[in-house]
Amino acid sequence: GGKKDLWGTPKQPSLDEIHRKLSTPNDQRIFYLRYAIKAGLTIEEMFDLTEIDPWFLEQLRQIVELEDELRTYSRMQDVPPELVRKAKEFGFSDMQLSGWWNSSDMEFRKYRKSLGIEPTFKQVDTCAAEFEAYTPYYYSTYEQEDETPPKQPGKRRIMILGGGPNRIGQGIEFDYCCCQAAYALEELGIESIMVNSNPETVSTDYDTSDILFFEPLTIEDVLNICDKMQPDGVIVQFGGQTPLNLAKGLEAAGIPIIGTSPDMIDAAEDRKRFQEILNKLDLKQPPNGIAYDVEGARNAANRIEYPVLVRPSYVLGGRAMEICYDEPSLVKYMDEAVDVSPDRPVLIDKFLEDAIEVDVDAISDGEITLVGGVMEHIEEAGVHSGDSACAIPPFSLSDEVIEEIKQATYALAKELQVRGLMNIQFAVKVEGDHHTVYLLEVNPRASRTSPFVSKATDRSLARMAAKVMAGVSLTEQGFTTEVWPDHYSVKESVFPFSKFHGVDIVLGPEMRSTGEVMGIHETFPMAFAKSQLGAGNTMPASGSVFISMAKGRKKAIIEPARALARLGYKILCSSGTGKTLTAAGLDVTVVKKLQEGRPNLLDYMANGEVQLIFNTPSGKGARTDEGKIRAAAVSYGVPCVTTLPGCIAVVKALQALAENSEPEVRALQDWFVTV
Repeated sequence: GGKKDLWGTPKQPSLDEIHRKLSTPNDQRIFYLRYAIKAGLTIEEMFDLTEIDPWFLEQLRQIVELEDELRTYSRMQDVPPELVRKAKEFGFSDMQLSGWWNSSDMEFRKYRKSLGIEPTFKQVDTCAAEFEAYTPYYYSTYEQEDETPPKQPGKRRIMILGGGPNRIGQGIEFDYCCCQAAYALEELGIESIMVNSNPETVSTDYDTSDILFFEPLTIEDVLNICDKMQPDGVIVQFGGQTPLNLAKGLEAAGIPIIGTSPDMIDAAEDRKRFQEILNKLDLKQPPNGIAYDVEGARNAANRIEYPVLVRPSYVLGGRAMEICYDEPSLVKYMDEAVDVSPDRPVLIDKFLEDAIEVDVDAISDGEITLVGGVMEHIEEAGVHSGDSACAIPPFSLSDEVIEEIKQATYALAKELQVRGLMNIQFAVKVEGDHHTVYLLEVNPRASRTSPFVSKATDRSLARMAAKVMAGVSLTEQGFTTEVWPDHYSVKESVFPFSKFHGVDIVLGPEMRSTGEVMGIHETFPMAFAKSQLGAGNTMPASGSVFISMAKGRKKAIIEPARALARLGYKILCSSGTGKTLTAAGLDVTVVKKLQEGRPNLLDYMANGEVQLIFNTPSGKGARTDEGKIRAAAVSYGVPCVTTLPGCIAVVKALQALAENSEPEVRALQDWFVTV
């Protein structure tokens, strides 16, 4: 991309490229409209290419003209104050202007305020002026008159920062936490201020909080609101990574952050500081390293030993993560995938194959730490925790392992001085009678599993945590013991694959799910079966199951395949898996590989002769044979399971459904009615 300018896009592209980017809608079109204006295209020419209303194009042209004028100055002190005001009225951010005028955004903010240039907040009347609105919401603009309500004497005000736009990796789970926090503050008689910019959420409903600001989650916008509202505390740990990234900047500007301190949030995210904490507490982490270039990555991977998990530091939802099994794939990743530099290193961890991943959500008030839930993932470590199905309580871990995980949680909560929620991800490697518990990561904030744990245990962790941050201890709230449910709750992820034909559906470290469902039952297999039905995954009661396992996984599928045969399913398989199953005395039909001619698996699917596919990958990508099979499975609506533990859980669920074909239904609240 070459050198980037302050719009976050490459320098002026060619006319051909501008025409191409304008003629088909894409996420960069707005930037290319700016390039088009700079390249001298007329409003008519841009309209012909985009069919965007000329009125909007004219507004954009005025913004770009003002930008050209603003960039003729190199020092902020030289810019006429009326031009600074005009720049703010036109929507230029402090960061953008300070970059052009050689100062920092905080210096510029101070200078702008000294000139009396501050935003005002206007209210959107939810009652359309028919009668007085008790629930208006506010947006900022650079005008003369401000409409925000004055602070009520003697009443505390606490601000909650939301998650901003929903996207894969940061979804509605954080919105749940923000809403619970608002309800908790209401119960305590504290005025709640919600800051969020997404109209599709419950936190931005006009009656969720006392005062709602419809603003972007940036340092500049949040500080502007703080100037006006003077909150007694700001909560950053309920909106996911977005507000957490603002914590240090807000604290530096003198804003009171309540809950876990920004310094401790940083300690959990900073590799070196975190390593020191683990050494002090005698906790294990998978061997890891950090690399600033290809050579460093090769050395680190050789020391750690393959396979390794590589990812850029500070990513959201596991974006751009990959598992590399050898040096060529690592070098390819470093060359192609990421923009590496001394301030943007790549993190390299030993990838623990066949380890069980465990998620823990806990709450602490500084005195007591309670484990809200221990979730055992059904997919092995390496599948992003947001994509993995998981169960409360764990279905295969021993009491000894669970106790070790709990003790590690208490120690970390104490060391990080957690006030509120924390989420920890562990990996348990079991070899024979011996097990090792590794710590993968700690997040001193609400996590995407908080709502699931709250619903599985009938305790709203986020609501309790908000009260802790507002100064009410767990003892004062009447919560001093942990809940261990008698029934199993299984969370399953919902994927958008049916909308994206031809995409390989293998799950890995990059998050791909767009929703989740929950199944509850007294037994784990039936709870899992309900979760599959809820996620829209058909559970065929009869028919053919195609099985193809990667090297090293073939023996593990023998007993599940035997169980399928006993249930009356016909077994189809690839030649390699077929050899293993035939040797174990199973009656199977071997299906030709795609390049071996027909009828192959695609033909079977086209004819409706396959009802379920078990295919653990040996190669990833839409171009491999397996990738084509998995993509076709989506097109034909055939459920396809791509992890070994997933296959085993599905077989158990099919057995449970065969025994009780009608899963009974019970309301969530009825699971917690005390007898």
